[in-house]
Amino acid sequence: MEAEKWGRRIRAFRKLKGFTQEGFAKDLGVSVSVLGEIERGNRVPKDDLLEDIAQALNISLEELKPKDVSD
Repeated sequence: MEAEKWGRRIRAFRKLKGFTQEGFAKDLGVSVSVLGEIERGNRVPKDDLLEDIAQALNISLEELKPKDVSD
């Protein structure tokens, strides 16, 4: 459940910022399949990847974090 919330937020922000999945994965240094798993909610990104995602999207980690997910 938590993974799905992260994935939906990451996908929404990625699209809002105009990134393709392929381009965004390349910028993050991960494979498209890893990013796809994250966006589909099959994988929760580790803290360092979450920081990289927020930085690449030019938003704070707090903005990226789903509202009902605990630390």
